[in-house]
Amino acid sequence: MTRLVVLLLFTLVWAAITGSFTALNLGFGLVLSGLALFLIRENVQPSGIAIRPLKVVALILLFLRELALSAFKVAVLVTRPKMNLKPGIFAFPLRVNRDFEITLLANLITLTPGTLSVDVSDDRRFLYVHALDCADAEAAIRDIADGFEAKILEAFR
Repeated sequence: MTRLVVLLLFTLVWAAITGSFTALNLGFGLVLSGLALFLIRENVQPSGIAIRPLKVVALILLFLRELALSAFKVAVLVTRPKMNLKPGIFAFPLRVNRDFEITLLANLITLTPGTLSVDVSDDRRFLYVHALDCADAEAAIRDIADGFEAKILEAFR
């Protein structure tokens, strides 16, 4: 079942990259995705990650919402004549502990305008995040914990 989901996700990624959702292009993407999965079959081990499709969709929708809101906030910040920014790095305490979850969280944070994942602590308890405006680090920590991290835990556990 997981391979089928990956196959369909690869096909959708193919269609998104090519910009064409025609039946012929989707079919070609499906064949390419199947070939790619066939070629790496020996290197892929079952991960044991539970996937809840509706929760994954909720995570994607949250990301799109945060992407739009953050892009707007950054645009407003940089177009002001006097930028009153306090950039900085804060330590985000991680509740996620699997490599996949940490990587996903770090990538979601990095893809959101105004924030950048910098590093993970050696003990994997903290993710260091650079923020364009770090005036209220506690609010940023709460936003990430209640947003991306909570949705990742719901979707993959």
